Amino acid sequence: MDSWKRRVVGYAVFVFAVLFITAFAYRWGMRVYENDPRTLIEALRFSVEMFSTTGFGGDAPWESQQMNAFIAVMDLVGMVLLIGALPVVVTPLLEAAFSTTVPREIGDDLGNHVIVCADTSRSDALLDEFASESIPYVVVEPDPDRAVALYEEDHNVIRADPESTEGLRRANLTTARALVTDLSDQVDASVVLAAKEISPDIRVISVVENRDRERYHQLAGADEVLSPRALLGESLASKVTTAVHTDLDEAVLIGDSLRLAEVSIHHGSELAGTTLTNSGIGARTGVNVIGAWFNGEFEAAPPPDATLSSGTVLLVSGREDQLERLVDLSNSPTRRFGAGETVIIGYGQVGRTVTSTLTDASIPVTVVDEADAEGVDVVGDATDPETLAAAGIEDAQTVVLALPDDTVAEFTTLVARDLAPNVEILARVEESESVPKMHRAGADYVLALATVTGRLCASHVLEGRDVLSLDKHIEVIQSAAPRLTGRTVAEANVREATGCTVIAIERDAETITDIGPDTRIEPGDEVVVVGTDDGIREFERRFA
Repeated sequence: MDSWKRRVVGYAVFVFAVLFITAFAYRWGMRVYENDPRTLIEALRFSVEMFSTTGFGGDAPWESQQMNAFIAVMDLVGMVLLIGALPVVVTPLLEAAFSTTVPREIGDDLGNHVIVCADTSRSDALLDEFASESIPYVVVEPDPDRAVALYEEDHNVIRADPESTEGLRRANLTTARALVTDLSDQVDASVVLAAKEISPDIRVISVVENRDRERYHQLAGADEVLSPRALLGESLASKVTTAVHTDLDEAVLIGDSLRLAEVSIHHGSELAGTTLTNSGIGARTGVNVIGAWFNGEFEAAPPPDATLSSGTVLLVSGREDQLERLVDLSNSPTRRFGAGETVIIGYGQVGRTVTSTLTDASIPVTVVDEADAEGVDVVGDATDPETLAAAGIEDAQTVVLALPDDTVAEFTTLVARDLAPNVEILARVEESESVPKMHRAGADYVLALATVTGRLCASHVLEGRDVLSLDKHIEVIQSAAPRLTGRTVAEANVREATGCTVIAIERDAETITDIGPDTRIEPGDEVVVVGTDDGIREFERRFA
């Protein structure tokens, strides 16, 4: 608005200058060519009447050709000035009158909220997490266009500078439960310093791109410093190894013996290509299949005729020995006896983490990157079949795509799948929207940085939530469910009504894990339930 005011003032000065110049020129012309002198006031009146198109008073017509030519030129000048007023004065006023106005501060009634200083591709996933948990939040956004876009998407946002103490005060920092910042490593450190200056006790969660900079964020005062890229690399690396303990290292322990885990079906597994019924998973291993991810989409209680393909990830519960039997079935014969070669494509933060983790586990790796650097074995374009062939992809057991560009990752997946139809492809992408496309291209397992970052930040803000996996919206909760008291699991119809599964009951300091349709919920029981975010919310609404 300040720039608009400057333009209006400048335009007004220009118009007045033209008016006076025209008045002096008209006065001189009337005296010389018409022999009809005019006073300065009369000449100014003529200029105003001409430029405002209200007429020429009693001065018309003119006898001399010189004055008629002058009037014609001034008519054109007046038209140009009138048209020029539209973009300079009128249009901005109309836009201001009808455009969305983003608040500059939030009301005092908002408290116990989360301040989000992050409007990147990763912030959408974080805001979705807070929305699903009904946690109040406010986004502090300095860019006017981005602030309007967020506001029109019904996000709670204020237009302010997150690096300034004034901007954070307008977000009610002193009454907030936490602050999350994910802009850039340097800007985040500045936000942390500003937040701690206002309220030293505020819980600040900072996200870093480069793990080497964690120390500086801690020195700035951050309570939690998260490195989602490193976590993503570690998660991808954990899918490469074949040891049973690695496949189950993210398992959630329920009670003394029951475990909840994700198990992937690998290429060459005897389970690949079978249906859930024909696979005989339950009878052969004793596990309970709670849900499954098919091409990146989670399906609670999959139907018996659901086809298990390579890349399908099962969500199961069972004892450790039962889960080990399932892992053995889900692996290919080559995976049971050796790690094989792993080709890592991309040597950024994620690729380096994968390489380091696998090297520590004594798994041979070949690193491909477009730039030559220490640790890179093959230099070239990942979308070029010759580059991948030189890396030995046709003989590899696993390919890890750690490319920063989703479009390049999608094309590389197509090339890799064409060269090695049976290789297992694990990939990272930036955007959550790229996950289904990667699966269609042929990837077996895909992690989105945006989703991982959102889940990671949310898990440090939320309390009482046991998140099974940071890349999937699956949670485990233990909750009293008074509306289930006196009913059996079958009578309550929990799974069909909410998509959640009751996997255990806490009763008198004892964990009951043998849950069947006839298990009855008694007064004082707390149930352990697993499900998606939406399913958990529906369970709490119906039964808690």
